[in-house]
Amino acid sequence: MEQWKQISEVIKKREILPFFDCAYQGFASGNAPKDAAAVRMFVEDGHHIALVQSFSKNFGLYGQRVGALSVVTAAEVEQKSVVSQMKLCIRPMYSNPPRHGALIVSTILSDPQLTQDFVDQCKGMADRINEMRNALRSRLEEAGSARSWEHITKQIGMFAYSGLSKDEVMTLTEKHHIYCTADGRISMAVSVVHESTIVPFLVNAPLIRKTGYRASHQEMSTTLQQPCTTLQNDLNR
Repeated sequence: MEQWKQISEVIKKREILPFFDCAYQGFASGNAPKDAAAVRMFVEDGHHIALVQSFSKNFGLYGQRVGALSVVTAAEVEQKSVVSQMKLCIRPMYSNPPRHGALIVSTILSDPQLTQDFVDQCKGMADRINEMRNALRSRLEEAGSARSWEHITKQIGMFAYSGLSKDEVMTLTEKHHIYCTADGRISMAVSVVHESTIVPFLVNAPLIRKTGYRASHQEMSTTLQQPCTTLQNDLNR
């Protein structure tokens, strides 16, 4: 938080409007209130801030695309002006969005017990993702990879940058039907760490790129089936 304090002082000195993007609250530290500590600090320091939040991920509402834009103003007259400008922006874009997703979030966050349940469940998700990070790194190192995978466990949140090049990613996609973004970003929330899934492909990425190594039919069958089996087991718990 010391670095945030320094940033706050610089922004105040230069009279800059801070704009926060909070898309993964609860997934960084495993504690949703703690992840918003910087935002609270800036408000306490007297900043007038803008904050955008997404509840698609931490509330599991991907299909609803629920979020919020909050603005802290100096006075009520300024607040009315900001709201007026917001209405001018949203009117031609969506005007009246669906309400049910937003009502789910507001119902939970308006009830202390439901809010605590949300915080606890976010921690459960964050802990599992961290376990996946540690497991993925361990399996890669145990498999004899010459690369350093320290970055996997140093990163936080739902995703990890694997370090694969664009060419390596394209090879995995075209020859092995393993999909991730072109910059090598993979989702740790759904990564199933088994020797038969993504691990051998990450370990052999240089070999795949240079020689066109292809997985056997058995390897691919196991790769496709194992995540489904593991997901079903998780759902049955």
